[in-house]
Amino acid sequence: MAKDNQNSAESGLPKLAQPAVRALRNAGIIRLEEVANLTEPELKQLHGIGPTAVEQLRQALADKGLDFSK
Repeated sequence: MAKDNQNSAESGLPKLAQPAVRALRNAGIIRLEEVANLTEPELKQLHGIGPTAVEQLRQALADKGLDFSK
C-alpha cells in the first residue's frame, strides 16, 4: 500500500476511505485540482463519496486555496 500513500502525496488528495478513493478513480480523478472542477453536488453523486470524504476534500481544497466549482 505504499504506492497508494505515494500517490496520495503526489496527487494532493487527502487520505480517504477506500470507497471514496475508488469513486474518484472510477471518475478519472487522480489529482486534487481535478476535484476543484466538480461542483459539490456532482461530487456527492459519485458512489462511495460520503459526507466525511466531502469534508476531507473541502478542507484539502481550502488548504490549497481552491474550492469546488460553482
